[in-house]
Amino acid sequence: EVQLAESGGGLVQPGGSLRLSCAASGFTFDGNAIGWFRQAPGKEREGVSCVSASDGSTSYADSVRGRFTISRDNARNTVYLHMNNLKPEDTAVYFCAAEVSPSGLHAILAVTTCAASTMDYWGQGTQVTVSS
Repeated sequence: EVQLAESGGGLVQPGGSLRLSCAASGFTFDGNAIGWFRQAPGKEREGVSCVSASDGSTSYADSVRGRFTISRDNARNTVYLHMNNLKPEDTAVYFCAAEVSPSGLHAILAVTTCAASTMDYWGQGTQVTVSS
């Protein structure tokens, strides 16, 4: 059974930093894609950043590029989201998601588009609140 468990959320002041972790089980990081998404109250879920488990290629939303960094540890089946210079508009529930299709092309699509519709499994989410 595929499971994704997020951790690391919390309350932080503007300009602060957090690191989110996503521990995956039930599949092995290989030729798939892992991503971070977020959803603020009253808004649609949006892709924040995605990474290829095979070659490490990444994509970022314009709103976080230069502030957030996604990384993966294949040995630990874990993906991280390092968030710096956080802003109040970053407040949301952050979800980890995985694309586990055997199709390499689908994984490439998932990383480049970082679209929620390309993901197969989702975690429960972790709350990030940026406020003074």
